[in-house]
Parts: sequence; structure tokens; C-alpha cells
Amino acid sequence: MGPVWLQALGWGLLAGSALVIGALAGYRLNISQRWIAAITAFGSGVLISALSLDLMEESFRRGGFISSAIGFLVGALIFTAANGVLDRWGAKHRKRSGTQQKSEKDHPGSGLAIAVGALLDGIPESIAIGVSMLQGLGVSLVAVIAIFLANIPEGLSSSSGMKKAGRSPFYIFSVWGAIALISGLASLAGYTLFDRFSPSVIAATTATAAGAILAMLVDTMIPEAFEFAHAFTGLITVTGFLVAFIISKLAL
Repeated sequence: MGPVWLQALGWGLLAGSALVIGALAGYRLNISQRWIAAITAFGSGVLISALSLDLMEESFRRGGFISSAIGFLVGALIFTAANGVLDRWGAKHRKRSGTQQKSEKDHPGSGLAIAVGALLDGIPESIAIGVSMLQGLGVSLVAVIAIFLANIPEGLSSSSGMKKAGRSPFYIFSVWGAIALISGLASLAGYTLFDRFSPSVIAATTATAAGAILAMLVDTMIPEAFEFAHAFTGLITVTGFLVAFIISKLAL
């Protein structure tokens, strides 16, 4: 299997590679916005299941209620603050598949803001993968599978919107390729940097990732899903949650 740090890098790269797969599909295939919305809703349900049944449960087991609660709120606060800044720089609609994304002509600097925003969305998930390996029992396959499944609609929806905003193929695939690589490095960092910390700090870190992921879902993915899936958004999201729940129980 190789050194554990190398495994952490590999699992992060695997989960991140789904962003590139989604980006390729979004750019090359003529997928209707209703289908993109449905896939996004499904991915949102998968991530909600992973953060509630895996990440938060693991955080509570390691550090108890206080560490989990503080970390969860801090993660949401950090994401919300950073996202607010990026919104003003032109990254507000970075996950939208329609014509909401700003072009460089409409909003100079929005290209960089969108890239940074996409990075902000993906880092917490990848860190959580690395942190899950600290207990010495291997990676949380539930987390990896859930993040992989959720990353596909993220890349799909965003790259479709980037294309409609006039972004070049080089820009689109450079962004998602770089984020896939950084996802691997973030997973590696999650394993190596937090190995020396106490269970309470590790618990808070895991919960911080969970809080950031939930804030990201509500701010960026669910609005995309609801605009086109409408009344079916809830049902599709619940289906995604159920699929991830089943996977978590089969993995036990």
C-alpha cells in the first residue's frame, strides 16, 4: 500500500479528480440545465450525509460536543466571510451553470476570483480526508466516495457556466486540474500537519471542515439545484443522502 502519507495524497487526488471529470462533461456535453440541477441536488445530498454521519460523528467521538460545536461554527464563519469577499470580486455565481457567471469583460478580475472560490470550496473536503486517516485504520471510504460523487456536479455545473461566460478551455481545465492537484496536497496536509495535535484539536478541525462544507452547499450548490429542479430539489437531495447513508452502512 505504501507509506500512509502517500496514501493520503492518493485519496485526495482521487476525490479531486472527479472535479476534472465533471468539468469535462460540463464543457464537452450538451447537458440541459435541468439535468445539471438534478445532479447538483443529488451531490448536495451526498455531501450532507457525509458531513453529518461521518465527519461530525467522528469529530464528536474524538473530542466531544464542545470541540465539535466550536469547529462546526468556525468552519461556517470562515467560509461565509471568505465567500463574501470573493462575491465582491466577481465569484458570486461560480457554481452556476447558466449565464449568471461574470466574464472578464463584465467584471475584471473575476477569473481569478472564480478560481480562488473553487479552491475555497474544495479544500475543507480534502483536509477532512487526510484527517480521517490519523486514527491508523485507513481512510474513511465513505468520505472519499461521498466527496468524489459530489465533486462531479460541482465541476459539471461550474464549467458549464464558465463556458457560457466565454472562459477559454485552457482557463477552465487549468482551474479544475490545479484544484484536483491541490486537493491531493490538502489531504496530505490534513494527515501530516495534524498528526501531532491532540484529539480535541483534530476533532475541531474535522468539524470545521464539515461546517465549511455545509455553508458551501447552501451558498453555492443548492441555489443552482433549486433554480432549475424546483419542486424536485428536495426529493433528489434526499435520494443523494440516502445513497450515501447506504454506502456508509455497507462500509461498516
